[in-house]
Amino acid sequence: MKLPSQIDLLNAIAPRYGTAVTRDVVYGPNPYHRLDIYRPVRQRRALPVVVFFYGGSWQSGARADYRFIGAALARLGLIVVVPDYRLYPDVRYPDFIHDAAKATAWVLGNIRDYGGAADAVFVAGHSAGAYLAMMLALAPAYLAGARSDRAALAGAIGMAGPYDFLPITGPVYRKIFGGAADLAGTQPIAHVDAEAPPCLLLTGARDRLVLPSNTASLAAKLRAAGAVVETRIYPGIGHIRILLACLPPLRFTIPLLDDIGSFIRQTVEMRRQVEPVGARRDMAGRTNPG
Repeated sequence: MKLPSQIDLLNAIAPRYGTAVTRDVVYGPNPYHRLDIYRPVRQRRALPVVVFFYGGSWQSGARADYRFIGAALARLGLIVVVPDYRLYPDVRYPDFIHDAAKATAWVLGNIRDYGGAADAVFVAGHSAGAYLAMMLALAPAYLAGARSDRAALAGAIGMAGPYDFLPITGPVYRKIFGGAADLAGTQPIAHVDAEAPPCLLLTGARDRLVLPSNTASLAAKLRAAGAVVETRIYPGIGHIRILLACLPPLRFTIPLLDDIGSFIRQTVEMRRQVEPVGARRDMAGRTNPG
């Protein structure tokens, strides 16, 4: 008999009420190119969208393990998309970023069919997933390569992400990133510019796996470039505990979900105030009349 894993237990205690899920949606040709879509059961209008990339050091993870995240964010009144993407040793940098871009481009082009607002799409993630989200938000070439546009993103949310981790010392990480012609270019912090979408960077002060200095350095560079960035550093919180704050028993230890919800609402409101009346964005993120 198979014993339940920690992930199984997390999903078992996560409430199922109020949300529905569409599983195994295809976004590309590889077997890993699948995603799940979570949404509130009662929905009367198009909702903001979060594309959430899970972590796992670019080596492990599966979208089915993150039902507790999808459901928790959906209960905030969001459409939540959790994609799979290819992992090491099957691929190395930058293939997993290309997968994340392909998934996000699919969302920008198709999420209206699932109740999502295409002008309010956010990329987000935890740990290695936060790295993916920030690479899409900061390096325009990735979404352009997927026939989309960084300008179509409403914002980016990073939880305990590695954004500035040179020199690379771990032997496995050297294999994942060491083949890059430009090693500095593997870092999200290397791609900061004034056109970055609004960013929310969240981390725990006691994170010893991905040091909070990653968040501090990226936030400082975004501010220096004139981009919009907010940070939250939660006292006493480590690398995994920040993610567990999505579970009802731990939700009130830190205001993680409240901070995410507030950031999304305020960012969408500001974006819609700035966007010209009558303008709409197509799947590539270009502004069209109509």
